[in-house]
Amino acid sequence: MEREMDMAQVSDGKKYGLQDMVKVGCSDCAGCSECCQGMEDTVVLDPLDLYRLTTGLGKSFGDLLDQALTLGVVDGLVLPKLKIDGDQGRCVFLNDQGRCRIHAYRPGICRLFPLGRIYEEDSFWYFLQVHECPRKNKTKVRVRKWIDTPEPQKYESFVLRWHNFLKKMQDRAQQAVQEEQKSLALMILKIFYEKSYEKETDFYQQFDQRMGEMEEASLCISMR
Repeated sequence: MEREMDMAQVSDGKKYGLQDMVKVGCSDCAGCSECCQGMEDTVVLDPLDLYRLTTGLGKSFGDLLDQALTLGVVDGLVLPKLKIDGDQGRCVFLNDQGRCRIHAYRPGICRLFPLGRIYEEDSFWYFLQVHECPRKNKTKVRVRKWIDTPEPQKYESFVLRWHNFLKKMQDRAQQAVQEEQKSLALMILKIFYEKSYEKETDFYQQFDQRMGEMEEASLCISMR
């Protein structure tokens, strides 16, 4: 999901890589859950997020869709988002003590916060959103440690590949007739979200296989 923004207004003006130190340390939040409230439906899930949730919680996509996820239109495509509970816009996974009940399986956007990503042609950088987290006197943490994801180089490759794939599908959907738009949206949901992931099989291997399936399915749609 892309947003138009003035980087000078929202960031410290720096670009960060995995090995850089950035001021995001907040002493394990110390019970603060401000970033998990008033969030509307802004946490869009990618396939790795869904893999983590389903395998970590032992629930299917269908189970989570009933309990904790919702579907929404994102730049012309239908993608799953975290469900928001109540008028305060609380994440459904936030407990009464203001702590995350799925911290080990939390989505990539949550792992990243208050960092964001800025995409260039064939890469991306991280940037610090200076107005998002109210915590004072933050400490410096290495970006690689902050995002808390194994095999970070593979993860970054996946993030860029998924970003470029969505852009391609969004551009195609904008130019397609309504029937093709619907077929593309349903195919993405079916291949990358509805189809169960195997816990004991490497995620990136499964993702590669599904990208191949999507390429074949997309070609079939275009030939109708």
